[in-house]
Amino acid sequence: MRIRPHTGLQIDGFTLGECLHKGGFATIWDVTHPLHRTLLVMKVPTILDGYDAPTIVGFEAEQMIMPRLTGPHVPRVVAEGDFATMPYIVTERIPGDSFLRLFRSAPAPVDTVVSLAIRIAGALHELHKQHVIHLDLKPANLLMRDTGEVVFVDFGLARHDHLPDLLAEEFRIPMGTFPYIAPEQYLRIRDDLRSDIFAVGAMIYEYATGRQPFGEPQTLRGVRKRLWRDPVPPRAINPDLPPWLQEIILRALEVDPRDRFQSAAQMLFDLQHPAQVKLTARAEKAAADDFPTVFRRWWRMRKVKGFGPPPANAEAQMEKAPILLVAVDLSPEMEELAGHLLQSVKRIRIIQPDARVACVNVIKTARLGVDPTTDDKGVNLHVSRLVGLRAWASSLELSDEEVTFSILEGPDPAAEIIGYAVNNQVDHILMGARGSSSTRRFLGSVSSQVVAEAPCSVTVVRVPVYETPTLEEPQAAQAVGA
Repeated sequence: MRIRPHTGLQIDGFTLGECLHKGGFATIWDVTHPLHRTLLVMKVPTILDGYDAPTIVGFEAEQMIMPRLTGPHVPRVVAEGDFATMPYIVTERIPGDSFLRLFRSAPAPVDTVVSLAIRIAGALHELHKQHVIHLDLKPANLLMRDTGEVVFVDFGLARHDHLPDLLAEEFRIPMGTFPYIAPEQYLRIRDDLRSDIFAVGAMIYEYATGRQPFGEPQTLRGVRKRLWRDPVPPRAINPDLPPWLQEIILRALEVDPRDRFQSAAQMLFDLQHPAQVKLTARAEKAAADDFPTVFRRWWRMRKVKGFGPPPANAEAQMEKAPILLVAVDLSPEMEELAGHLLQSVKRIRIIQPDARVACVNVIKTARLGVDPTTDDKGVNLHVSRLVGLRAWASSLELSDEEVTFSILEGPDPAAEIIGYAVNNQVDHILMGARGSSSTRRFLGSVSSQVVAEAPCSVTVVRVPVYETPTLEEPQAAQAVGA
């Protein structure tokens, strides 16, 4: 016999308290358990006597996906109940309200918008690294921990690379929340992580302007219009927004996924480095496209079925568009090593042409009695290093969208490189190593510290040194073998 949730109900050791939220597809309850001291909530799907197949299948998918997720950006799963008695998922309770209330106070100051966008993009990249595309990102499905991490909830429409997509197998209708749904989702494409990037762009637009970029369509016919209609540029609504932020927002909202950021990490990188955002016509756009432009786009899109297949899965999409950090030593004696490092970057770019290359140099500030901002000739170190870094990378022939340059400062170069990698969701570090010596083996080196502590793959490049064997050496070897 199926049990319906109510206050005071006891099931599997859990006692239901207050109903915290009642939505169209599920209810959320405050629950307690004698073996758990932390705050808990129970999510129960709303199953009535009508056509509840989408609700049931979505909840089954959520029960498969959520226990596989870890980290601060998802609620920790405590228990699950099956459909034989009462289906439920019990997770830790994240204190506070969803972002829905926060967004109702929009528009927010620019610094606040950017800060929140950085947190969302960083959290989304961590989610994608766990092989999951959320596909229903919206303010109501975002929470924030007391420690500042954004938390995603409601994985009923999500897709996991390593699990069957039950929703795609059983239904042929687009699914998602209409104000945030990406154009390819309308076309029933559920395997592209760039759909989540579109939703993040829509949320940043809303938080920055107080309006949703495509309004609040109530039907799929209304959603379909975003295949050819563009939103009013956010700076036309809120002139305080800088051009670089409009560039990021409108790029995330491009109709064709190939024109958006190719990963959440790339979006995060631009949000954290506004001075290096390449400004295009998007940045200066002052009004939505005129009728002739919209008509031409409508004519092109009226029979479109898709935008070309994405890579095989979310992991493959991120691998196709990684952040490559290149730590370059610009010392004159390291010129040969820098040349080998340059060739390594070129080889990686052949394999991964969509990689974003972040060129970095570190100014070590712990030099007693020496001004760390200038060299021996009084030239500004930061400027001269930046010029040198750009000159080093010039033969890569990369556009401003493909390469960035940063000069870091600190007493510990390895810690600066590692910190940069963590803050920018770097996928791969490429750096050179000076020649070996007994001192370096005893005290350690920057490259060895980065290899030991970096959160990602590290490739260390050396200048090859081979000694030419003398004629006597083979004879000596034979004598030892004898």
